[in-house]
Amino acid sequence: MSELNDYLVRSAAAITATVERDLTGEMQRAVDKTVTALSSGKALLICGNGGSASDAIHIAGELVGRFLKERKAYNVIALPANAAVLTAWGNDYGFDTVFSRQVEAHGSEGAVLLAISTSGNSPSILAAAEQARMMGMTVISLTGDTGGKLAPLSDILLNVPSTSTPIIQQGHLCLYHYLCEAVEARLSNG
Repeated sequence: MSELNDYLVRSAAAITATVERDLTGEMQRAVDKTVTALSSGKALLICGNGGSASDAIHIAGELVGRFLKERKAYNVIALPANAAVLTAWGNDYGFDTVFSRQVEAHGSEGAVLLAISTSGNSPSILAAAEQARMMGMTVISLTGDTGGKLAPLSDILLNVPSTSTPIIQQGHLCLYHYLCEAVEARLSNG
């Protein structure tokens, strides 16, 4: 088997393991909470570091722009996208609070934080989840296998059963594309 095919088999195995984990109930709750927040004028805030920061920006692009349907824009903010806030706050106060500060600025009771961390242990993501919980927001987390320290801070945990960062991120892509599709379908249908 070629190295490429071996990699694709390992990727497919992680997706299959996610199917077997059966996140259906958790995903339905994530869709419900997100639809409720967005339909009542509350924000969906998304944060992540590195590749997960790119995922946060990707999700916001799908929901502010469009995923599959022509429709109005949704109130979605990718917290890693504001370079001025990240660099100013990170320089003056430290990187661990760059997302929690933005949750404080843009969040509100009834809003949703989508926290993305493959390990579930990123200090900046944990701080954002703690801030969101203090403000009465729902915390939905995309993580790897156990959810790490983020699991107990999560109202809804969508965890891909792997410890390999790139494989987890591939699983996250499937999960958040489904979330975008389901949220858009629900909101577009009233």
